[in-house]
Amino acid sequence: MWYEILRWSLLALALGPFGYYLLAITAARRFFRNRPPIQRDFTPPVSVLKPVRGLDRKAYENYASFCRQEYPEFEIIFGVTEDSDPAIPIIRKLMQDFPQCKIRLLIGAEPLGTGDKVNKLCRMVREAKYDILIISDSDIRVAPGYLYAVAGPFADPKVGAVTCLYRGITDGTLVSEMEALGNTSDFDAGVLSAWQLGGVDFTLGATMATTKERLAQIGGFEALVDHFSDDYELGHRIHALGYRVEVTTFPVFTVFPTQTLAQCFRHQVRWNLTMKHSQPWGHFSLIFTQGLPWAILAAAIAPWWQLSVFYLAGYAVLRGTMAWTVGVWGVNDPLLRKKMYLVPVRDGFAFVVWLTSFFKRRIEWRGSYYYIRNKRLVPAG
Repeated sequence: MWYEILRWSLLALALGPFGYYLLAITAARRFFRNRPPIQRDFTPPVSVLKPVRGLDRKAYENYASFCRQEYPEFEIIFGVTEDSDPAIPIIRKLMQDFPQCKIRLLIGAEPLGTGDKVNKLCRMVREAKYDILIISDSDIRVAPGYLYAVAGPFADPKVGAVTCLYRGITDGTLVSEMEALGNTSDFDAGVLSAWQLGGVDFTLGATMATTKERLAQIGGFEALVDHFSDDYELGHRIHALGYRVEVTTFPVFTVFPTQTLAQCFRHQVRWNLTMKHSQPWGHFSLIFTQGLPWAILAAAIAPWWQLSVFYLAGYAVLRGTMAWTVGVWGVNDPLLRKKMYLVPVRDGFAFVVWLTSFFKRRIEWRGSYYYIRNKRLVPAG
């Protein structure tokens, strides 16, 4: 008797991912159905802040995509910690190749806390000329129209921050492709599901845009120098003041590095730990987005073969539909369009990463190790 109760309880729980897939499909259709045209009648000057550490793959092309923006008035500020940073020659070449673009390079930042990136942002904000600040990671590449798409929502005074979904550019290796496919087929779906359920209260590192006034209201980046997740916390604190965090329909590209499977695994575990400490229940609830292991478990314990087929087919159809709706139709990811068959492989990898995150206490970021305590970074010695 107890076995039957357990079996049917697990079979009921295994329906959870199907509900999530349907939610994400509905959210994507609603979000992308009426994509507004890029507004060009609100063009306030903007400062683009690019904190840099080390040399990312295709760095020149990534940086140049910002210089090619046809926007009336903007500046780009690069910030590095040391004058030996290998990205500096690339930035100086950029200055030569785009003389019409206002580019500045800041070297060094006051060590206000453990977060090297946020230390640099503190100085960059102080030296930025314009009120609207657009911060993006150094591995981001953008298409024409990006600055219009990100600055436009600030015409509404209720908007406190703007962020973007993203897709990937890889080196063609299986490891990088799996990570990139996870972004467009799964991570973006999670963001849209949050949007569908009541709105987004966070920003993403691919684009964090706000104003100097809104930033000052939360204590500036100085309030985040020891925080382990500056992108999430920036949007969360601005949203808590009553402002809206806007997600644009204009996606950007993340250029993934050449990496080993172990490096990719550590990076994904770090992302899971970020969510675990910022949204503990959200991290735990990821179990109900893990359709592959649930489908396999349900198929193994189902009392009839027809029910086994239902769960396996349900995963294949709904997961595939979600990936296509969000990643191909929504953010127009060319990689996912070609490599849809890798989604189950990525899902199996993601499940192992999620399980590992419950037992991991230390994170690695660009060669440095930290513990997370009370949502703050503590050097691991």
